[in-house]
Amino acid sequence: MAKIAIFNQKGGVGKTTTTLNLAALLAKRGKDPLVIDLDPQAHLTAVCGAVVAASERSLYEFYCNGASLSGLIKFANIGWKVIPAHLDLSKVDTRFGKGPNVLNRLNAGIVRENLNTDRPILMDACPMLGVLSLNSIFAADRVLVPISADYLAMKGAAQLERTLRALEHVLKKRMERRYVITRFDARRKMSWDIDRKLRESYGADVCQTRVAENVSLAESPSRECDIFKHAPASRGAQDYQTLLDELETSGFLR
Repeated sequence: MAKIAIFNQKGGVGKTTTTLNLAALLAKRGKDPLVIDLDPQAHLTAVCGAVVAASERSLYEFYCNGASLSGLIKFANIGWKVIPAHLDLSKVDTRFGKGPNVLNRLNAGIVRENLNTDRPILMDACPMLGVLSLNSIFAADRVLVPISADYLAMKGAAQLERTLRALEHVLKKRMERRYVITRFDARRKMSWDIDRKLRESYGADVCQTRVAENVSLAESPSRECDIFKHAPASRGAQDYQTLLDELETSGFLR
């Protein structure tokens, strides 16, 4: 099944919220997702209740000492598997640089351990372009780009588009991607302007589903749960169900 990097070169766009809720819904549908947290801030790890006291129990140990990915998997308290992040992941860039071997390290580990044979893998990428985010792209089949309905997030997406195009000669393929608009407020003219400009720029690569600004979506991480446990009847839960349906129907998750 698909390996999907969830990435935008700007923070605060709903990247972790999107990873969290797509993973939760995939688990509800019996798909047994594995989530890999590549963000040193470890927000997703915290929401999952998978915080580790020492970096040796996190993804950092895979990069620095060659630990197996399988041995780092924890069961999230909300029903799926996660490889946790740790603040020490921020040292990976300075320790390894950006040589081809380190950029392909995550993909090599996934393939070597057959982690992707019967489950989707979602990678919550670090918002900065560096070793960790590039590892997620090199390991991915596809990239999902959340874009909150504001102009700075749209600029972050444009930077990412340039990055993906620049990497095409290295990857030897066009990386399939989808852009999903998050924090969409239909009462604001700016939201509709962002929607129009994105569809003009990226056409069919923009998801038809928009994730609306929703209080319950903002609240659920503080309760250490996904939207489907916190507020299953909310607009946020409905939007993520519709988004996953769209991604499945289009073949993006295959």
